[in-house]
Amino acid sequence: MTLRLKVKEIIRALEEAAPLALQESYDNSGLIVGDPESSISSLLLCIDLNEAVVEEAIQKGCGLIVSHHPIIFKGLKRLTPDGYVERVVIKAILNGIAIAAMHTNLDNSHQGVNKKIADKLGLKTLSILEPKEGMLQKIITFIPESHAEAVRAAMFEAGAGQIGLYDACSFNVQGTGTFRAGAGASPFVGQIHQVHTEAEIKVEMIVPAFRASAVVKAMLAAHPYEEVAWDLITLANRWNDAGSGMVGYLDEPLTEQDFLSHLQHVFGTPALRHTKLTGKLIRKVAVCGGSGSFLIKAAERAHADAMITADVKYHDFFDVMNKLLLIDAGHYETEQFTKELMSDILTENFPNFAVLFSEVNTNPVRYYFK
Repeated sequence: MTLRLKVKEIIRALEEAAPLALQESYDNSGLIVGDPESSISSLLLCIDLNEAVVEEAIQKGCGLIVSHHPIIFKGLKRLTPDGYVERVVIKAILNGIAIAAMHTNLDNSHQGVNKKIADKLGLKTLSILEPKEGMLQKIITFIPESHAEAVRAAMFEAGAGQIGLYDACSFNVQGTGTFRAGAGASPFVGQIHQVHTEAEIKVEMIVPAFRASAVVKAMLAAHPYEEVAWDLITLANRWNDAGSGMVGYLDEPLTEQDFLSHLQHVFGTPALRHTKLTGKLIRKVAVCGGSGSFLIKAAERAHADAMITADVKYHDFFDVMNKLLLIDAGHYETEQFTKELMSDILTENFPNFAVLFSEVNTNPVRYYFK
């Protein structure tokens, strides 16, 4: 029997791996067209969405298309068939096909686009090139000793206490809490109108801001007190589990020529644009799928020997000044593995669901060789 899923189940799995809170302010990731409650038996993955891809989805019986780049990016004021974006949306709606995108949220995930590129290149000991700021909060609460373990466990389960490769991280201090229950209260301990003293544990944890509400909800549900004292503080710390680009190391250093040959093989790019070769070996490599010129200085600060990205401007090549080998490997080419990445996420969650790759080449760039 063919497995059917609701569109919202599929979107939820993708957003769990790449939360929408990680997308840039200008982006439009998530479900863009369609009913989240609709039931489908298959979906189609692509990098870009055009009319040919919608037609392919119709022919293959796919009820959902998930692209990397959002088809609606700047907003629409009318739905008339004057442009390809409008025609794609109209055609999808008329044929009952939902549309979603996983864009900069997938770029900024530590298991996202750049991790996939790094794996394809064989890079190890990976770290985020430019971690996000303002994404972490500290939650503090006060728990009677008898319930401290249960409340901590609930908060961990909801997403708090993760620091790098470590989880269940918390700081705990024993202390004494005092309170007096007023008329109408139902205190867990103590008597009405009497000051009560209770041995408590002050618990502190780090939590990503977008998970804070779920952690607070879990904490309140597990906490025995009728009125729970808690604080939520925004931190200045960078969050090393999310951000732009990635940097890692090759197992063995390569000459610049061998490294470029390696890239051409991995990406299948007919031509690589790059800075002048200097004769140094390449070991530490920075990557950013798509338009990543804004990370060149970050790659320099990381002392990368090379940086791979796309859409590099003429003067960006000047600005590097032999500090690293800067390579433009093509926008589509550096993001082509995103379909495989999304498929991995979905197959792990729904192993018996039909996830198909679009066979339409949507790369708008062509290369001419005489």
